[in-house]
Amino acid sequence: MNRTSFAALGLLVMSLAANAEEGEREGDYWYVQTSAYTKHWTHDPDHNNHQELVGIERVYTDGLLWGAATFKNSFYQRSYYAYLGKVWENDRYPVYVKLSAGLIEGYKGEYDDKIPLNHFGVAPVIIPSFGAHWGPLGAEFVVLGAAAGMVNVGVRF
Repeated sequence: MNRTSFAALGLLVMSLAANAEEGEREGDYWYVQTSAYTKHWTHDPDHNNHQELVGIERVYTDGLLWGAATFKNSFYQRSYYAYLGKVWENDRYPVYVKLSAGLIEGYKGEYDDKIPLNHFGVAPVIIPSFGAHWGPLGAEFVVLGAAAGMVNVGVRF
């Protein structure tokens, strides 16, 4: 994704955010997160375990969500993930399960085959995660397929 595409994605996110505020319901929230720890399941000295992820999600009272993130992939390439999903909150405890599905862009060159279905530099993915929150603070364990697991931390507002 070039800078123009990234700027267009940013404008789309801002537009959706403005529309979301108009129809905001009690219980809807934004979630901003970053990666804190990554571990690849198989050791490879070329793997990047510092993703520098920054992401934002809009989560609605019914659990539906949309979001976008940028990160450095396992091969140090700047990548982007735009997605839709659903979060299932536990009624009794501050824990949840989340499933997101979307498109990842950024696996290029000699690494374009490192992510399945990476056609034209964009690949569809489904990403499950398990999280907990304490007031506005949250932490998630994200399963990155057969490649890795990542711990993200964030804040709800």
